Amino acid sequence: MRRYWLAFTVVVGVSFAVLGWIGIRVYQEAPPLPDRVVTSDGRQLIASGEISRGQNVWQAMGGMQVGSVWGHGSYVAPDWSADWLHREAMFMLDQWARERHGRSYESLATPEQASLRAELAAELRANTFDAATRTLTISPSRARAYAANAEHYSDVFARGRPEYAIPAGAQSGERELAALNAFFFWTAWASTTLRPEDTVTYTNNWPHEPLVGNTVTGDALVWTGVSIILLLAGIGAMAWWHSSQEPEPAPRPPGNDPLLSAPATPSQRATVKYFWVVSALILVQILLGVVTAHYGVEGSGFYGMPLDQVLPYSLTRTWHTQLGVLWIATAWLAAGLYIGPAISGHEPRYQRLGVNVLFGALLAIVVGSIAGQWLSVMHRLGHGDAWFYFGHSGYEYIDLGRAFQLALLAGLFFWLWLVVRAILPALRKPSEQRPILVLFSLSALAIAGFYGAALGYGKHTNLAIAEYWRWWVVHLWVEGFFEVFATVVIAFLFARLGLVRLPTASRSVLLSATIFLSGGIIGTLHHLYFSGTPTAVLALGAVFSALEVVPLMFVGFEAWENLRLSRGASWIRNYRWPIYCFVAVAFWNMVGAGLFGFMINPPVALYFMQGLNTTPVHGHTALFGVYGMLGIGLMLFCLRALRPGDAWREGWVAAAFWMINVGLMLMVLLSVLPVGLLQTYASVEVGYWYARSAEFLQTGLMDTLRWLRVVGDTIFAIGAVLLVLFVGGLATGSSYRPRAMGDARGQHATSPAE
Repeated sequence: MRRYWLAFTVVVGVSFAVLGWIGIRVYQEAPPLPDRVVTSDGRQLIASGEISRGQNVWQAMGGMQVGSVWGHGSYVAPDWSADWLHREAMFMLDQWARERHGRSYESLATPEQASLRAELAAELRANTFDAATRTLTISPSRARAYAANAEHYSDVFARGRPEYAIPAGAQSGERELAALNAFFFWTAWASTTLRPEDTVTYTNNWPHEPLVGNTVTGDALVWTGVSIILLLAGIGAMAWWHSSQEPEPAPRPPGNDPLLSAPATPSQRATVKYFWVVSALILVQILLGVVTAHYGVEGSGFYGMPLDQVLPYSLTRTWHTQLGVLWIATAWLAAGLYIGPAISGHEPRYQRLGVNVLFGALLAIVVGSIAGQWLSVMHRLGHGDAWFYFGHSGYEYIDLGRAFQLALLAGLFFWLWLVVRAILPALRKPSEQRPILVLFSLSALAIAGFYGAALGYGKHTNLAIAEYWRWWVVHLWVEGFFEVFATVVIAFLFARLGLVRLPTASRSVLLSATIFLSGGIIGTLHHLYFSGTPTAVLALGAVFSALEVVPLMFVGFEAWENLRLSRGASWIRNYRWPIYCFVAVAFWNMVGAGLFGFMINPPVALYFMQGLNTTPVHGHTALFGVYGMLGIGLMLFCLRALRPGDAWREGWVAAAFWMINVGLMLMVLLSVLPVGLLQTYASVEVGYWYARSAEFLQTGLMDTLRWLRVVGDTIFAIGAVLLVLFVGGLATGSSYRPRAMGDARGQHATSPAE
């Protein structure tokens, strides 16, 4: 194992060194935040601190859940950076056309239009920021465009726009609206202003806006080509390596279920309540997803009900994405708590109490954060700092207020302590399972620690820097170390059942983790191509995000192996549905993370696709398809192991499995993917602003495609309800088959109440 550990250590160490170096560059080269914005004739347009204050106003009202900035956020409202830039450009072009030619820009001949566009690009791309005085100077013509945009956006947020799913009064205070406009202006300014002594803007020429010369860069083209070449080379290398391996003979499965002789400990029985909460959160999340999707076609309500007055889109989407992460994480945390005593055969003193305390703390965080976000978005937290600590962070997937982020971080370390103290006796003993236990402990430590990256931003942190830390959480915490942890847990569960050898499992898990993290850690940067980061991010992100896909090309072997294991002995059929969930994970890893992920990852693709409906194609199939199905599989495995002697009534769980997976596929293929591809075409042909505009999205074709989502969503939702009913039936006993008279298989089983 020594060379495996050496490779793992080198990969992790070098990868984080690169990620840290890039972080330093991001801090150094983030778009500057001017203290003041003035006109060349001496008028002050934006006062000191107003841009930063506007960023806080945007965060408190939902931030990325109300449209997007630099392509990150929700999909119904416009991208404010692209929309502001286009409106600003059109105002200035039309203003100049009327001043010089006496008619509108649209009515000018092509040469005259081209001349004005060249002048516009020269003015907007010139960097007039003075670093010494931290003052940005703009022309009076641009100042008039600013005033026109400010009037428009103030009206949007004060009076509302159903086509954007923004209710009246979303933001009505004059000072707040003025600050919000200043922030939107700054994000558009960074999008079109050249970096000092460079030929690209702070956002690498994003968004696509031909009027101001924002087109895809040479770096994006070159590194896209390099990433595709490396992907093909990586697949070839992996295929050669895989074919060179001598397959190890699988062990003969035991004659009987090994878990029959392992009674559940008090702390293991205490984890059951976690799974009941997981089931409830699945239902709530799906209901919120239905409402959120419906806002795309009826932006001010839900089938005629004015729902946006009490539950606006920004809140339903916040809770939909947040609860998705929370229920998946809860399922995995509960699996870790269950596995701990199973690994060592040791129940630490007061372990059950610790499991119960952690459960109460997680419930408090969920309920408290949801309440705080409602109060923040509905402007019930006043004008101080309460929104920052108890309201809405404004950043997608880490929407919790700072106090709840700290509480969650503390809860994760408490969970780590509970898990490690349970496996410590086994960890101290030299044995075949020691390598897998070390990796289990390291991944648990990473799960607890890497959420701390959410604390990397503060109240006034530059958006580019905040994005850097946000993706540490979203990519490294959720997509990285949770996956390593889950891989370890699945390998241990199969070893526990006697289906794989521990040495084989240890080598396989360590090798898989090394291969995955070799692309996954630095691959975090593919989220940051156009977020105010330097060009090095684009190069490294393109290369290593391609390498992320390489191991996913061979998950079919994993799926086949899991299916083979499920047929090894008659008693293994009792674990068929948890194993089928693991097979589904392998399928969605290939399709959702691999196919749909690489569809949007190369720089040129993401340049036109970022923030379009191609993003939720990847998001739904990867987040739910991979991590959600993994959470469900772990939940079913633990519930199966708690009462191994009692057979399930499998009708509901079988229907749930197939309906969830088929519904997810139909949701994507019938609706979300076609909408995203049509948006991509519009983005390429016209400009990014148009692909996100109500003018494009509120057409009859777009409405039809969004309504088609009902087909997949309905099947998916029915499957989820059946799953929850089945899990609930395990609590009441109705999901178990009656035992034959004199059947002693359940002698160690827990009661339904336990």
